[in-house]
Amino acid sequence: MLIFDMDGTLIDSNGIWRGVDEAFLAKRGYPYTEEYCAGVAHTIFPLAAEFTKQYCRLDESIEEIMAEWMEMAGDMYATQVPVKPGVVDYLEKCKANGETMVVLTSSVPEHCRTALNKLGLMPYFTRIFFANDLKIEKTNPEIYCIVANEMGVKVNDCTFFDDSVEACRAAKKAGLTVIGVHDPVFFQTEAEMQQICDRYIMGFAELL
Repeated sequence: MLIFDMDGTLIDSNGIWRGVDEAFLAKRGYPYTEEYCAGVAHTIFPLAAEFTKQYCRLDESIEEIMAEWMEMAGDMYATQVPVKPGVVDYLEKCKANGETMVVLTSSVPEHCRTALNKLGLMPYFTRIFFANDLKIEKTNPEIYCIVANEMGVKVNDCTFFDDSVEACRAAKKAGLTVIGVHDPVFFQTEAEMQQICDRYIMGFAELL
């Protein structure tokens, strides 16, 4: 079974979230820093909001922070996010080979479904797993065991695709084959990704 991350792996959306973060912080007089990026990137929405609230010492509630993020990013998922090069051709190849494919994402369900439907990717996937619904982050190896169990397969029969070094590290620890996917927003982790993953790709065309 093939398990795909969405943001930064299937679709080119990480830049949107950086823009949202920069605008959100600037509005409150804070710069965008590596420390902040590490605290919110690839994290489920409520925990990212909780980190932001503490980091910026905000009076707003976690719900208010998330609502502002949703408003800032929502239209972009519907109008501006493209599929990454080579993805459609690779999914077609896997479909032709009879592969079972699922998505495992930290993205908000509304954003995920909007993007996958708009880009015509939804039909390729048997199921979408949301880390937010599972109440466990992709940095925890247990989440990959949960997905495998839900789909009735063994973890060592699964291949995982992600652009996050933390997620790849956790999936590898869980026993999956891991394909690291390059994303320019996280170029600084490229060397570590190459060490952790079974394979590191600059784009899906390499797998064709």
